[in-house]
Amino acid sequence: MTMTTTYATKIEDRTLGHLLYALMSGFPLLLLPVLLSLFINFSQRQSHGNPLLASHLRWQRHSNIAFLGLLVLGYCVPQTWLSLSIYFFGVIWFCNRIIRGWLSLLDGLEI
Repeated sequence: MTMTTTYATKIEDRTLGHLLYALMSGFPLLLLPVLLSLFINFSQRQSHGNPLLASHLRWQRHSNIAFLGLLVLGYCVPQTWLSLSIYFFGVIWFCNRIIRGWLSLLDGLEI
């Protein structure tokens, strides 16, 4: 007697998400990786085939836009101490978003 087992697994390609998180983590390099990540993210906006990747692309898009907004706000504030506080908060917040998002992607969880 032979027993056959069929496993139907859906393979999800997460390489784009990993690439964009890696680019986001390179933000100290004059923000060029963040801008490149945002450009790639907006170019992939129409692909809705993978709900896991779509949720992470949305998470990354909101993170990048908010981080750039905080940097612009910090630049526009005339007081140095307040400007540096906004920059510091923005960097800590952005690092938190990268780590939480990337760990969720590794675990296969939508965010």
